[in-house]
Amino acid sequence: MPQRQGFVDDFGMDTSTLAGPLEAKLAAMRAAGFGQVMLKASDIVGHAGGVEAAVQAVRASGLRVTGFQVLRDFEGLSGHLHDYKVDIAKGMLQMAHALGAPLLLVCSSTSPHASADPDAIARDLRKLAMLAVPLGIRIAYEGLSWGRTINEFTQAWAAVQRADAPNLGLGLDSYHALATQTALDDLDRVDPAKIFLVQLADFMWQETRTVEERIATARTFRVFPGEGVHSEQVAALVRRLDAMGWRGDYSFEVFNDDYQQLPPAAVCARARASADWLGEQVLRRAVPLPGRLRLAQT
Repeated sequence: MPQRQGFVDDFGMDTSTLAGPLEAKLAAMRAAGFGQVMLKASDIVGHAGGVEAAVQAVRASGLRVTGFQVLRDFEGLSGHLHDYKVDIAKGMLQMAHALGAPLLLVCSSTSPHASADPDAIARDLRKLAMLAVPLGIRIAYEGLSWGRTINEFTQAWAAVQRADAPNLGLGLDSYHALATQTALDDLDRVDPAKIFLVQLADFMWQETRTVEERIATARTFRVFPGEGVHSEQVAALVRRLDAMGWRGDYSFEVFNDDYQQLPPAAVCARARASADWLGEQVLRRAVPLPGRLRLAQT
């Protein structure tokens, strides 16, 4: 097992943030000092050599896999739509297992065909969690800020509680919390042991005035924490999670069309600056001294 590098190991990047082939993305992350990666399905199935080659590339990179994303519009469906989504879920779980991903990220449904019945939502989330058990995979359920029924992390947490499955937990995304302006005090309702993933991003304007603007910003113009206009709120979120006892992974979930036009190394340098800001100034975690072994021997 590789030695941890202090706070840097607490942060990872998403392959969707970078342009280029999978190997180039992984190499740029590694060169920037990151030790983990969140994998997007399209980067795996779109690999020129196929899924098996993509899996080998991930393994050869030396990066730990944070998780695999993203299963959409799963819960609340019935009949043939439900059966169809179960098949999709099984396929994604198999890919996650092959990649060594410990969790699958699931976003709350936006489908007009999905039921708003909380019992139906909980039933489907519980079924998904059960499908993941034999593969040793956890399910992180995230409330999209434009979700049809569940669009805040408080509602996602209520659904997780109702489903009551050991390997089902909450996926928390700072962008969606900022977009819905959900109060941080609401985190007090959440069991930190059931937070399975924290994704961090900011954006460049104070608010998204319409759902359409919120979706467009989320998909094309997020920025790294510390680059946007909500730095204080992102810092407050991270500090709050730390005070709650959260010691899991922070993944930079940054979709940005401008970053897609830059070399991966340049974008990874921005991500590393964000990790440094969060680790040193926000969380105030110590960087290990290069000579710590020598000091221990004196």
